[in-house]
Amino acid sequence: MSTPGHHTPTKVVVIGGGYAGTLAANRLRMRADVDIAVVNPRPKFVERIRLHQFVAGTGEATVDYGTLLGEDIQLVVDSATRIDTAARTVRLASGRALDYDYVIYAVGSTGAIPSSVPGAAEFAFDIAEFESAQRLRVRLGELPLDAPVTVVGGGLTGIEMAAELTEQGRRVTLVCGRTLAPSLSAPGRRYVAKWLSRHGVAVLEPAMVSEVRPDAVVFADGAVRASALTIWAGGFGVPELAAASGLLTDALGRLLTDETLTSVDDDRIVAAGDAAAPSDQPLRMSCYAAGPLGLQAANTVLSRIAGTDPAGIGLGFVGSCVSLGRRAGIRQFGRTDDTAMNVYFGGRLGAAYKEMTCSFAVSKIRREARRPGSLVWVKGGPRPEQPASAPRGVTAP
Repeated sequence: MSTPGHHTPTKVVVIGGGYAGTLAANRLRMRADVDIAVVNPRPKFVERIRLHQFVAGTGEATVDYGTLLGEDIQLVVDSATRIDTAARTVRLASGRALDYDYVIYAVGSTGAIPSSVPGAAEFAFDIAEFESAQRLRVRLGELPLDAPVTVVGGGLTGIEMAAELTEQGRRVTLVCGRTLAPSLSAPGRRYVAKWLSRHGVAVLEPAMVSEVRPDAVVFADGAVRASALTIWAGGFGVPELAAASGLLTDALGRLLTDETLTSVDDDRIVAAGDAAAPSDQPLRMSCYAAGPLGLQAANTVLSRIAGTDPAGIGLGFVGSCVSLGRRAGIRQFGRTDDTAMNVYFGGRLGAAYKEMTCSFAVSKIRREARRPGSLVWVKGGPRPEQPASAPRGVTAP
């Protein structure tokens, strides 16, 4: 392996070009002696937090990587199929293999349509990825405006999708497994429920879908409701790359790491974003966490190259924001441990804040490309029951 005193550059392969991966790649440019390759299956960056807009036709969701990645970063449009830790290569779907000294594992998350619900995989659409959002947008365009649409999932993704569609004049039913917006405070939930009700969204809570048909959804109590289009927004999964590479993962498939985001199996593999499970206690899957985790992963790699001890995670949440169509939204305030406070603001101010957040998510990647090392994030201190010095290889009970 190269060291700062040698002329051989350190090779870092970043797997995944989302919010975490792009920030990590740009941060690595703090050193001139690092060769950086970003492996991503698509030639453009996807703004996942705008996919509901893309589906409804109220916004676009892709950005050219040329405007986001710092110069000298190589973009490899391909899919990683295996990390060969013995040979230190990342194997790609095209047959190519990239040598590495370090890997930043930032593969993100995917949709999770459960195989346990008959017809769901066959007839429901998810909006977690660009390709499925594209198919959904096309299908939506084929439907008459008054065709009944069902959104399954009462979390933030489902709420944003239902709100966007009802504002377009569509007939929408939102199915909440347990409760509407469980991550918001009680006042925040009431605000969202009122907005949805006022705009004609039928909210069913608690309600469980037991079957999806081409033209209907069936509920656990046997009730059947017409549904010309069913959108599944009931949670996320992660790609199977870590498990396929023989690396330790949690039950969902996220790479198990210590508090420095280093794999418990291999200190040359560092994870960031939705596919990381630090100390088997992953942070909420979100764009909000992805950025700081990307920067943290790059900092860990830079520390290892320099021969210094990497720092542990110090990420604090400050709440969440949700769009309710194009003219309203809610900014929910929270504590650094990601629990909601009984404080929020809504309406046009909420919409403006959400738009600012979406724009900032991209502008901060550009900023880090221009000036590597310039971004900072809200510090939250050591996480509960997990001091920053937690030894690698030891996971929390």
